[in-house]
This record gives sequence, C-alpha cells and structure tokens, in this order.
Amino acid sequence: MSKENNPTPNKFKFNPWMIYLMVAGIFIFVSIISGGGSFQEPNKLSSSKFNEYLESGEVAKVYVFNKSEAEIYLTKEALNLEKHKAVTKDAFGRENKGAHYRLDNIGNDELFQKKLEEAKNDNKLADYNFSVKSNWSEVFITFLPFIIIIVIWILIMRRMSGGGAGGGGQIFNIGKSKAKLFDEKNDVKVTFKDVAGLEGAKEEIQEIVEFLKNPEKYTSLGGKIPKGALLVGPPGTGKTLLAKAVAGEAKVPFFSLSGSDFVEMFVGVGASRVRDLFKQAKEKSPAIIFIDEIDAVGRARGKNNFSGSNDERENTLNQLLTEMDGFGTNTNVIVLAATNRADVLDKALMRAGRFDRQIYVDLPDVRERKEIFEVHITPLKKGDDLDTDFLSKQTPGFSGADIANVCNEAALIAARKNKKVVEKQDFLDAVDRIVGGLEKKNKIITPAEKRAIAIHEAGHATTSWMLEHAAPLVKVTIVPRGQSLGAAWYLPEERLIVRPDQMLDEMCATMGGRAAEKVIFNTISTGALSDLEKVTKQARAMVTVYGLNDKIGNVTYYDSSGQSEYNFSKPYSEDTAITIDKEISILIENQYQRAIKILEDNKDKLIQLADILIEKEVIFKDDLENIFGKRDFTPPFAVSPAE
Repeated sequence: MSKENNPTPNKFKFNPWMIYLMVAGIFIFVSIISGGGSFQEPNKLSSSKFNEYLESGEVAKVYVFNKSEAEIYLTKEALNLEKHKAVTKDAFGRENKGAHYRLDNIGNDELFQKKLEEAKNDNKLADYNFSVKSNWSEVFITFLPFIIIIVIWILIMRRMSGGGAGGGGQIFNIGKSKAKLFDEKNDVKVTFKDVAGLEGAKEEIQEIVEFLKNPEKYTSLGGKIPKGALLVGPPGTGKTLLAKAVAGEAKVPFFSLSGSDFVEMFVGVGASRVRDLFKQAKEKSPAIIFIDEIDAVGRARGKNNFSGSNDERENTLNQLLTEMDGFGTNTNVIVLAATNRADVLDKALMRAGRFDRQIYVDLPDVRERKEIFEVHITPLKKGDDLDTDFLSKQTPGFSGADIANVCNEAALIAARKNKKVVEKQDFLDAVDRIVGGLEKKNKIITPAEKRAIAIHEAGHATTSWMLEHAAPLVKVTIVPRGQSLGAAWYLPEERLIVRPDQMLDEMCATMGGRAAEKVIFNTISTGALSDLEKVTKQARAMVTVYGLNDKIGNVTYYDSSGQSEYNFSKPYSEDTAITIDKEISILIENQYQRAIKILEDNKDKLIQLADILIEKEVIFKDDLENIFGKRDFTPPFAVSPAE
C-alpha cells in the first residue's frame, strides 16, 4: 500500500532504551574530545624520569599548557625500546597518535623553559611549545548531569501529556495493567480435584465456570451472569487456591493480579490500570478477572484520611466501582476477589450487582482436614502406620496452609533422622514444632528452675484432668520450645457454641500453673505470662463481647464492621469501664482460687506427677491415668434423636 493511500502512517515509537544509548553516546563523545582524539590516557611521568629521557634524546616534542603541565611525545627510535612498549598502542591496539606521557607539575616554568631550550640547542629535543589549554571539555562534563536531567524531564513531560485512555501512551506504559494472563497458551495445572474440602465454596465457584462454558443453560431460564464473587476467610484457608482452580478449569482467559498492583506513586496510575485491565478483559470476553487481597484498594472511603488531600487509593476504588457496574456494562466479564479483611471493604463494593456472591471460606473441620491431608501426603514416601483420621484429629484449628506445612516439616524431620519413609511420629513432631516452636534441649536451666517449671506444667495437667469441660490432655513437656520453658498439649473439642461453664473450666485449667506454684512454693513467678494473657482475653470476651456477665448484662461492645478501630472514644461510659475491669478481675480471681482448691485436694498426686515429669521430661495421657485414674465425664447436654 502506498503512503498516499494510507491515512494513518506508522508513527515513530519511542523506546526508553534510547535514553540510555544517548547518554552512553554523549560520554563516549566527551571522552574522545577530552582525550585529544584518542582513548589512550597518557601515562604519568615523574620529573626525574623526564630528565632521564630528555638527556638521552628520547623526547621528540614537549607541549606545555597553562605553565603547569606538559605532554611528552617520544621519538620513533625511543618507541622501539622495550621500556616504552606500553605507550606505543592505544586502547584499540592501534598506533598511539596522542601524547605518550604526561607531566602534571613542571615546577618553575622559566627554569623548565630554559631546560627545554638547552636540550633543543643540543639537538636532544626537536620542538617544544608553551600555550594555554582550553578547559571547555571539563566545563561540559561538569554540566553534563544537569543537561541529561533536563532532557529526560522534557521527554517525561511530553510522554505524560500525550497519554491516552487506558494508560497506553504514558511513560514506559506505567498506566498499563500488570495482570498476568492465563489462557490456552499459559495452562494452569491446578484443578478442582486439587482443592480438598471447601465443598460449598467449590459448588458456587464451579457454577460460575459452568456459566461461562455453557451460558445457554442459565440464560434460557432468564438468568443473568453474576458480576462477581468475593472469597472471604482467614489466611491459609485456600482462597487463592480456589482461584487457581478456576483458572485451570475455565477454558476462558483468566487475568490474575494483586490489589497492590494498582498502587503507584504517580497520581492517576491506579485508575488507569483498572481501565486498562477491564479493557483487555472486554476484548477477550468471556473472561475472568481475579484480584487477590482486594482490601489494598477496596477499603472504605473517607476512613483514616486525616490529611484532607487527594487519596490515590480512593480514585482507584472509584474507577473499580464504575467498571464493575457503571454505565458501560461489561458483558461476560466476571470479577473474582479474595480478602481476609472483608470488614474494612467499602459498602459500595460489597453490594449486589458488583459482588453478587460472598463466599466464606472457613477453617476446615475434621472431615475436611482428612481430605487435605490425603492431598498433601500423596507425594510423600509414607510409612504403614500413617492414619489420616488420627492426623486430622490431632490438628484442630489448622488451616489448609498449616496442614501443607505439617506434611513438609514431617518429611524434613524424617530426612534429618535418615529415615526411608515418613512415619506417624514424624508428623507428631512436626505438629509440635509448628505449635510450640523449635526444641531447645541445650538451654541452661538450674535444678530449682526445672522443678518450678515441672510444678507449673503439672498444675495445668492436674486441673485440666479434674475439670469436666477442660480440653483433654495429650502430653506435657518441660523441654523448652520457642519462647516457652514448658508446654502442655491439649486436644480441644470442636464446638460450634460455647457455654459459660465450659469457658470457666478452660480459664481454671489455664490458671492451674500459677496456682500450683502458690500451693507448693507459697510464692508465684513470672512464668505464667502467657497464661495470664490468655485468661484475660477470655474473661474480657465473656464480659464485653458475648454478654455472659450478670453485672454488664446482655450487652456486647463488639463491632463486626471493624470500624471501631477508627474511633477515638470507647462505646461505653467511664462507670461501665470501671465495672468491666472489676468483673474481669473477679472472674479471673475466682478461677484462680478454684484451681488452688483443686490442687490442694490433690497435692500428693501433683507432686508425684511433677517428679515423673522431672525424670522423663515428657509425659503422656497414660501417665496421668496411672496417677489419677480414668477421666470419665458425661456430656454437658445430650441431644435425643428425632422420632
């Protein structure tokens, strides 16, 4: 096609590497100019050596500049000598046409001129010359950085002023979306089969994938494609893994990026990237956009902005709201997002029409933990004694990421012990390592401290064994782990609702350590810090969150929206604050006295248990049964089967 027939000729495309090439070219040019046409810098010469060369007739010409420095040129005969071999060639191996040596300080210029005149009269010097050397190259080098900065700034301003929609025309495409595209060229290997548990979440997500694959199934009944789905849940529960499974299952373009990818130091870049992201998704629709950690840009507007200035994050959020459900309707573009801070998200982002579905991804229960274990154990070389039912019961409260970490730690522990397979004990050691920390058997502990730790841990074990609703004990150890000097492992019951007597029993068992120190030594120590922290949180929750206190009544000061953190005032009066503090203290002291009473009634057994603990360092449930007998309590309440 001729240029006359082409209404839009190809424009010159600016490449940022051109700036670096220009700068390099300028430096090379200056080097050539300042070096007198040669890259070879003349070698420095001392006055004594110069006098020696001058007397022997090896110097052909001497040029003196500014009455202070001199450039020395050698004769052809001298250049053939071995001692001058280094100055005969320049940096490129060619004949050196510049000065061969340089004398930085000639001393007294009159005496130096007289010496050169005598050498010339004796035919030891062909020529010499005194002149003023121009320093314009040095001046140019001095101002070169400022020139480069000005040129780059002009280029930046031109590029930014010529920016178009979507950020494609801005400097170095800074406004372009950073989303990674997964399609038939970039296949993702994760599928829904790799996601264990999460049945409810998978069902809703699979429906979105099915909608994109077979939209007629839903549109024939008058249904519309959902605009978005928000995955909410604690860290490590599998929100991002679900999104990876969607990318692997859906045979449509999948754009993946993080909420922080919209954040930039330049004003307007975040909104520009949002526009460009949705522009790309529309061009490839049907498509899915996944924004991980959306709370980075989706926080409620007008919160925590005390400066009163323009908030770049709010501009990005406004653009996201417009793109998801504005006048420009997006057809067949679904937005998936994940966050563990749904309470801080803007209400406009959460409404139906933007995120039509909010899918809560909770911590797995015992059945789901078993499925997750089976997924992560598959690649391991496992022993015959491995039972996923047992492992799932030993890890209450563990997320999917925690279980994956347990399996990996178990394999590392087995390798450290030079085993050929991963056994049951390796998994138990891995759980202890993750929950309690690294064992520190070489920590220096005096016998008196060791006995105090043993009494403390035996106090926990005794009170929990005697209380009906306390969690069943698994083992007790006085081997230091992490920051703790001893630890007691329990297997808590997974309850959906908790009653006051259950919470009080747990608090009493927690105070058993300090109570044992009081009963045996008639004094207390600092070793109960973590116990006090735990029991104080429980007591405060009973009084201020769950409404389980008679004085405060059926009132809660818990804010599920998460906005209370921005308030400077408490949601209750000063008198109520005093009452809350008193009730928390009464709760804790009552359970402390209760623990003391239990331990005084079982003082002999407490001492016997502590002695065994000092001897063995680790004791298990069987040791407690030998001392206290079987622990048998009826359930707190029974549910009769429906007739």
